[in-house]
Amino acid sequence: MSRPRPRSDPARWPEPCGRCGEHHRLVVNWPDGRICGYCYQQAKRTRGICACGHEGVLPGRINNAPACRRCSGVRLNVDCRSCGAEDELYTGTHCWSCVLATTVDRLLTHPDTGIMHPALAPVAAALKSMKRANSGLTWINQPHVATFLSELAVAPAITHASLDQLPSSRTRDYVRGLLVEHGALPRRDELAARYRDWATQALTRVTDDHHRDVVQRYVRWHHQRRMNSMDTVTHGTFLRAKQAVTVAIEFLNWLHDRGIKLEQLEQAHLDSWQVEGPTTREIASRFLRWAITTRLVDPALTMTPHRRGTSPKLSASEQHTALRRIVNPDQLNPRDCAAAILVLVFAQQIEDVIRLTWDDVTVTDELVTVRLSDLTIALPPPLDQPWRQLAEQPSHDLTAAHPHSNWVFRGFSPGQPISADSLRNRLRGCSAPGRHDWAPCTNSPN
Repeated sequence: MSRPRPRSDPARWPEPCGRCGEHHRLVVNWPDGRICGYCYQQAKRTRGICACGHEGVLPGRINNAPACRRCSGVRLNVDCRSCGAEDELYTGTHCWSCVLATTVDRLLTHPDTGIMHPALAPVAAALKSMKRANSGLTWINQPHVATFLSELAVAPAITHASLDQLPSSRTRDYVRGLLVEHGALPRRDELAARYRDWATQALTRVTDDHHRDVVQRYVRWHHQRRMNSMDTVTHGTFLRAKQAVTVAIEFLNWLHDRGIKLEQLEQAHLDSWQVEGPTTREIASRFLRWAITTRLVDPALTMTPHRRGTSPKLSASEQHTALRRIVNPDQLNPRDCAAAILVLVFAQQIEDVIRLTWDDVTVTDELVTVRLSDLTIALPPPLDQPWRQLAEQPSHDLTAAHPHSNWVFRGFSPGQPISADSLRNRLRGCSAPGRHDWAPCTNSPN
């Protein structure tokens, strides 16, 4: 990606660029004038078919149209010595794609045997075929990524279990996603797996052995059992389960500090627990319901249930302001704009929006429709424009993370949609200026 241009500075650079007309540092003198560094970088990355029929890099300009080196007279080295193709060069002799391929093979090949593990071959092929080779090389050259891939190359087996033994990191999760997306590992519910690992660590915070056994049963037979019955564990379910167990542990530790076993629990103890602390202690009511169901405590015990807070809704005037922002192409990128239309204008839940695939979207010359569950939404102009733009330029195949992704709103993790929290944070800017809490409106503006 080209560096963002600073403001034109005539005082520092009096002579304008022969192409953009702005005042920046001039770096090359070509037949159509002296060219600034930004236009020079853009010229090296301009590809197409010249009027003469040549296909490749078109750095020159003839009648303001891109032209090849021979037609325009531009002198520029874009010939890769490895593959012979015309492309932007990384080292002055080799293109980004060839350098990326060499780096991938070096990192993912066992240094002693000179053989790449069969499970890594599909990932290596995907990385080497990235259309944005510069992005792939930038990622893989990071020291922590290169170290992780080198360690993976010498691993005796590539399985979910072997990856779980490695230190937890975003790199590990990302590479796991690549292995799954390219068929090297079977798919699994990552949130359920993350919860299992989190719960194992959480158990170490229980101070009493008997209470630790209770929490373990609460995790296994309530939360994990529920997750196993779901087709896909949602982010909300994951967070609520963590919160419920965290507060249950705090509650049991509170009882232990007072010499009270769970079986000895009385109403006075529950009342003291709630009165002495913040309202989040009421979340222990979820654990209490389970303890009553499993006959661990007196069924007559009660606790004030925790009520989830709600974010403030947008007023009618704020809805109109937000609507003007999301239909303005200069305010949001098309993908954020498309999401904002469904959440803000049509009051759809973010958790439902992130699960949309292109199978749920129909784009015709006359109409764009989006299907969420049993609801089909017709998008009139100008609300249909971001969706039309996404359909024409999905850009899902530019990296190895989403080579065949059908998600409308792709996430950081390979093959996965964006998380609800990530999309919620991205859409906060859609609310009226000065608003820091954001929630979808309950009705669309007139």
